[in-house]
Amino acid sequence: MQARMKNPVMIIPEALQALLALNKATASAGLAERTVGLVHLRASQINGCGVCVDMHWRQLRKAGETDERLMSVGAWRETPYFSDAERAALALTEAATRLADRADAVPDDVWGEAARHYNERELAALVLQISVINAFNRINATTRQVAGSMR
Repeated sequence: MQARMKNPVMIIPEALQALLALNKATASAGLAERTVGLVHLRASQINGCGVCVDMHWRQLRKAGETDERLMSVGAWRETPYFSDAERAALALTEAATRLADRADAVPDDVWGEAARHYNERELAALVLQISVINAFNRINATTRQVAGSMR
């Protein structure tokens, strides 16, 4: 497997800095790092971004996440391993990642459940984190960046 080109954020490092700055800006919002990691992993699975799937499961495991939960992220609805708040974050991640899949891109019930578990600042961070991982996924998938190449 070979990338189509060098990663665009390495060619235009200011773009990488902007994405990392957005990521860093949400860090103080109070959203659990483990939740952010699960969101990143799930969006990356949906988008077929091998680089990000590889990176995020490793980061989650290093942070103490269990294999049971890591292996179940793609089937989170059918497993008992996630809290209600994590389920709400994963549902919002799926809706916001698959915007074109339904007429009402992010249904009110999905939004409402997330808003029930997260305060406004945490919810803002969640939306921004979903956006930033989707940006990274699209960059990597479009240019076919190779999983493991970031290690």
